[in-house]
Amino acid sequence: MKNSHLALALIFILSAAAYRVGVLYVPALANFSPVMAIAFCGAVYVRPRSLWLAPFIALAASDLWINHYYATEYGYTWGLSGILLRFACFATALGLGALVARRRSVLNLLSGALGCSLLFYLVTNTTSWLGDSYYARSLAGWWQALTIGHLEFPPTLWFFRNTLGGDLLFTGLFASVMEWIAYREKEPSLIEENPEGDEQSAETAEEA
Repeated sequence: MKNSHLALALIFILSAAAYRVGVLYVPALANFSPVMAIAFCGAVYVRPRSLWLAPFIALAASDLWINHYYATEYGYTWGLSGILLRFACFATALGLGALVARRRSVLNLLSGALGCSLLFYLVTNTTSWLGDSYYARSLAGWWQALTIGHLEFPPTLWFFRNTLGGDLLFTGLFASVMEWIAYREKEPSLIEENPEGDEQSAETAEEA
């Protein structure tokens, strides 16, 4: 990946993380943010792999601020186990992005973004059901955690809708911007690119 592409990718990721915090103060856009897409797109497009730490740190930092915001405004906070599980979701999104990076296509990008959103939704709300005494320890209680949630908050499905929309929109924007840059610089499309092969070729050239 060229330095210009890398810089743009990292700026896009950090901007998305900042946007994720900013929408907390706009109720109509609550959770309409690229939660998992930040890590997913980072792994798909950012090379070398050592820089994957950037999207992970951006997500972790924004997540800690969001946790602080909900604790201050609503008296609701995640415990350490919940925070660690969310970080595990981010790490899983990086792994899924690494798989998609081996064969980038529009279908794989959209499928990966959808899979990341579903994973985050199921893990975080199941964790809430297990650790929150508000929910009954039954199938009905788990279903409530997945659909309605706490009555003082908007429905859980509403948050999932916004999260899914944010992830899909961000993934599409990210891929489109990267393609546009490649087009302007008269480079091959990044779709169907083999990053691992490119990395190996670069290493061989350096050794030569």
